[in-house]
Amino acid sequence: MKKSDYYKVGFFMKPHGLKGDLTISLNPDSPDDWDSIKMLFVENDTALVPYFIEKVSARTDKAIIKLEDVSTPEQASLLKNKSVFLPLASRPKLETGDFYDDEVIGFEVSDDHIGLLGLVEEIERAGSNRFLILRYQQKEIMIPVQYPLLKSINKSKKKISVNLPDGFLDI
Repeated sequence: MKKSDYYKVGFFMKPHGLKGDLTISLNPDSPDDWDSIKMLFVENDTALVPYFIEKVSARTDKAIIKLEDVSTPEQASLLKNKSVFLPLASRPKLETGDFYDDEVIGFEVSDDHIGLLGLVEEIERAGSNRFLILRYQQKEIMIPVQYPLLKSINKSKKKISVNLPDGFLDI
């Protein structure tokens, strides 16, 4: 079981109630349909540990979940702050041109006029906006993920093409 075959959907925040339920803080890219998910994986120090789901109640950014073999607040508290993963194979396919945030980490970003800018270090969200975060000449830059700045994404070549306006990197 390789961690690279899984994607992070959130992390356990705290126990909920007296029967071992847990609250999960969900990433924006986590699934919408938690009712169809039967198992999740929790990051341990050295591996991902599978847990079967008894029941789940999900909202947009949080979920309350009951796992098999976790029946007390004390057992649930052992999972606090642990990351939660699902198999990549279960992740819904996106339309052409769209991407999950974690998919583009490490992609090369090139501008039509400047050339290679750097590698995507992370994706940051501010409300409904997403930004590519990368280093260019020892400086962190944020490029909005929107047309016309973002021209194309080639997932097989791990490249992102952008068209930045004059002076954008001087800000």
